[in-house]
Amino acid sequence: MSLTVILPKNEESAALARLLEELLPPGCVWRDPEEGLQGLQGKKLLFAVTLDQGGSNLSCYKMLSLLRQSQGLLSGCTAALVVTALGEMYTKDVARDVVLAANLAGCAFLGRPLVEATGSLRNFQVQAHIHGTDEATAFRMAITELAGRLVRWEGPPPVRRVLALHASVRATSNTLALWELVKAGLPAGVAVEEVGLRNGTVTDCIGCSYTACLHFGERGGCFYGGPMVEEVFPAVRGCDALVMLCANYNDALSANLTAFINRLTALFRQKRFYDKRLYGLIVSGYSGGDIIARQLISGLNMNKSFYLPARFCLLETANDKGSLVKLPGVEERGRAFARHIME
Repeated sequence: MSLTVILPKNEESAALARLLEELLPPGCVWRDPEEGLQGLQGKKLLFAVTLDQGGSNLSCYKMLSLLRQSQGLLSGCTAALVVTALGEMYTKDVARDVVLAANLAGCAFLGRPLVEATGSLRNFQVQAHIHGTDEATAFRMAITELAGRLVRWEGPPPVRRVLALHASVRATSNTLALWELVKAGLPAGVAVEEVGLRNGTVTDCIGCSYTACLHFGERGGCFYGGPMVEEVFPAVRGCDALVMLCANYNDALSANLTAFINRLTALFRQKRFYDKRLYGLIVSGYSGGDIIARQLISGLNMNKSFYLPARFCLLETANDKGSLVKLPGVEERGRAFARHIME
């Protein structure tokens, strides 16, 4: 299957277009989002965004507005993206916005779907060192590798084991109440495991050297050991779908869930998670669930390589204890999300 390149145009986009034409497989189709995104259902997409010195692309913002208003516009699509900038900032920020908007419009994303290049290409120094080359060549290699994975991708295996991770108190948690509604809709033949990360059971990553992290990761462990290695790592290895249960109190993932993502680096050194789906149940007391969704995208999809299914998150707003289950239609939304996980 050929790729369809979505290129929001600005003054800087011509250079990226020339590079992609050189590196991408023959037969790619180019689309300007300002001319519309109709007729793309079921295709493999490569979003290609260039940012000006201010870290902006006005055509990209227009595309985001279109995607955010069109739930089924990209149904059945699978995508990746390349983002470049003249400056040193905003590449990942813009990438998260594009991924979330396209995902809610029906588009799935590969694990590690992003190749980003800052103006100096300093973000490619490590890759250049590993491959014994310069930053520009490492950037080109990354695009080639990403495009190849996108072309070859055929989808993850069926869901047979679901792992739900949380850091909440069951007696008072609206987030766990939402999970109970979703769990009730899963088929009886699906194995479900729940792991609670609370009370200091997960020490955050101390930032070991690459070689030390690799050493412990190759043995399926981590320098700290403990419940993370004994319980969480085996559960992650065995699951087909990871469901992150995220209570949004301060527009940020909780400390224990953040520590889980950081500590997962040791296991990531040993194994990529391309074939494992990522889902999020996000309950906010006021607003800001989209902020948490972006954090899951950057931490687990872009960084730790989990596959991002279309419409990966279910967002609800519930403040008072027990108020989640009183929301109109919430039971049906929970059952529908369970069906979505199985689809």
